[in-house]
Amino acid sequence: MNSTVYQPFKNFDFKYKNCFLSGDTFSTPIVETTILPAWLLQVANFSGEEQIKLLDESVRAYNSLKVPCNTEVLTHFIQPLEDKISNAFLNGYAGVSALNEVDLFNWIGKFMYGLLYIEMNAAVRLQQISEDGINMSQGLMHKFGNLHTMIQGIYLNVEFEDFNPWSIVVVPLEEQDTAFSFRDEINTLTFSLKLKDFGIIACLQDNGANKKYHQELLDQIGGKPVSAQQFEELCARFYYSAYLFSRLPEYAILPVEGSIYVDAMPLRGTSNKPLFDHWQHKTYAQVLQDFWKPWGHTLFEIIKDPTNPISYFNPSALPVTG
Repeated sequence: MNSTVYQPFKNFDFKYKNCFLSGDTFSTPIVETTILPAWLLQVANFSGEEQIKLLDESVRAYNSLKVPCNTEVLTHFIQPLEDKISNAFLNGYAGVSALNEVDLFNWIGKFMYGLLYIEMNAAVRLQQISEDGINMSQGLMHKFGNLHTMIQGIYLNVEFEDFNPWSIVVVPLEEQDTAFSFRDEINTLTFSLKLKDFGIIACLQDNGANKKYHQELLDQIGGKPVSAQQFEELCARFYYSAYLFSRLPEYAILPVEGSIYVDAMPLRGTSNKPLFDHWQHKTYAQVLQDFWKPWGHTLFEIIKDPTNPISYFNPSALPVTG
């Protein structure tokens, strides 16, 4: 194992030749492993044939979403992480809420980066590479590269210096047998999942800003179980605020003798601009309508009072618009 940090975005290493997580760090063979692990499909009562639409508009079955992985990394590092998450999921909210947030971050980050790897592979195959590199903003590549470096903590010692790069919220659900479903928004690195009696919301690269932004509502929830509508509303608020987040976090990354030390630069920096753009109730209502599709709420109903969209929380604790 060499001591350099693998950086796949430098040479667009998404061709299924090297390990998606560790590159060519290890010398053992490469195998393909599914992004959605078998244990999760089993818990969710899924066959694996369920489908997902990717950014390139292709439709793929869950069990066909695979990435290349070094056998040593898979056996000694990824599988123990999967076992830990699997055991927690089997124990519902009590198990998941007791997890170390680092483990949740690594697991969710691995999942989202796996999806990103597949998207990048499709872009490479479609020859969407110009002389300036792949057709993706430098900001996004910077963000995705940072995520990849951070989830090296699955097999390396990664130390976050007095900060966490994420906002992670785990809430209990009133419904004890909630069907499995998940959402993700790759550009903002936002993820949510619900199963059994728990729901998870994560923003993977905001240095905790989104959690602070919604702290009033989170305090209101406390540890009380939320209804299905309330959980989807909470998700909508996080997804929308992640979109409003106006910073691209910067980090000082220092590899030292098999460890990676990550230090966060101040989010405010030298800018007087707020961390979040102005919250617009009308735009938020459109996001909320999508999350509330199962209950048939129309946009007109949600935004009937333009200054106070309907809410399943009381009081609504919505951010003040600018």
